[in-house]
Amino acid sequence: MTTKATPILQQERADVLDGLRGFALLGILLANSAVFSLYAFQSPNSLKSYSTASADRILFFLSHVLVEGKFYSIFSLLFGIGFSIIFLRSKNKGKNGLLVFYRRLFILLLFGLCHSLLLWDGDILFFYALAGMLLPLFRNTGNKTLLWLVIILLVSPIAFDVLKIISNGKWNIATSFLVKAMAIDKEIGIDGLYAGNWLITHDTYTDILKWSQSGFWWSWYLRLDSNRIVKVFAMFLLGLYVGRNELYLHLSTYKTLLERVRKLGFMIGLPAGIAFAWFASDKKSIPQPAGIWDTITYFLNVAPLALAYAATIALWYVNGKFQKTLSLLQPVGRMALTNYIMQSVMGVTIYYGIGFGLGGKFGPAGYMPIAIILFIFQVVFSNWWFTYFNYGPLEWIWRQLTYWKRLTLKK
Repeated sequence: MTTKATPILQQERADVLDGLRGFALLGILLANSAVFSLYAFQSPNSLKSYSTASADRILFFLSHVLVEGKFYSIFSLLFGIGFSIIFLRSKNKGKNGLLVFYRRLFILLLFGLCHSLLLWDGDILFFYALAGMLLPLFRNTGNKTLLWLVIILLVSPIAFDVLKIISNGKWNIATSFLVKAMAIDKEIGIDGLYAGNWLITHDTYTDILKWSQSGFWWSWYLRLDSNRIVKVFAMFLLGLYVGRNELYLHLSTYKTLLERVRKLGFMIGLPAGIAFAWFASDKKSIPQPAGIWDTITYFLNVAPLALAYAATIALWYVNGKFQKTLSLLQPVGRMALTNYIMQSVMGVTIYYGIGFGLGGKFGPAGYMPIAIILFIFQVVFSNWWFTYFNYGPLEWIWRQLTYWKRLTLKK
């Protein structure tokens, strides 16, 4: 197994990216726990029956303000940066960066497909791999054009949803196809999802496979219906801009810019987040005209706040703050693929009937503390792991298949 291309060595990595990736994994776990715990699927009457209903409403509201959408946006940003690192590094060494990148994406696509169909249908890896295949088309795009494309893509969901309102939902041709494709399981079809009057138990692994089959299409329906694809790709392109200009390697030089991004991000994102959480709770959605406020406030909340979070972490590195905490997060980020899949394994084990069956028994007041405890475990595990090994277990497999080169796992 030999090739001219070689994987990035630890001394070549940027600690700030690993730290930011580790931080993003905490947000991903908090957001996904609403689905793991089945809280997101419960009917309004079921939610009111919880003893912690009042606290749950407050925490779920705050989750919309501070968590929802922000951390997948950070991951999307990091994905774009990762592409630029792979491509530029290979190009500088006179090697085929595109070949390495596409081989890496193909392996990621397989990971995502297995994750989605065999474990948890909320997988994001398959989606990232497919969308990421378009990134090389923009590798030679000028910086100004790239930034304009980012802005246009971020704003475009507003235009798309206006068209849906004008056409009374008939503009959704792709999502209409997926609605039919999703109804593989007649007992758990789209009508049941909207009614919110059922409870997934997943008492056997066969149940998980059955749900994942239709859930795979359901996830794609949500991405198309919520215009998630253009939102993610906008952050991919922004990451490409950041990466190829190596902003992450010269944080001190861009300290003033980072401070402005942080200030504006919080000034715009937090008030918009409160509005977003408010409109999300009124249950009015596209093609209802009032549903456009969800789209507008989401646009003003998610990207600005995600960038504010990223700028804050970067400034902590520049100013030497919270160094111990950030150093603990770096190993989590170095094995992000392993930790992401591990979160699904833990979520299924804790909440589904095949495991401890705690799903549907409590709301954010219960699943948020559990998510934090699970993440602390991942921090401890990741730091222990890199005491003895060079790569995360799934990262080791991924890199060997990407570079077609045997790599030493143990130190």
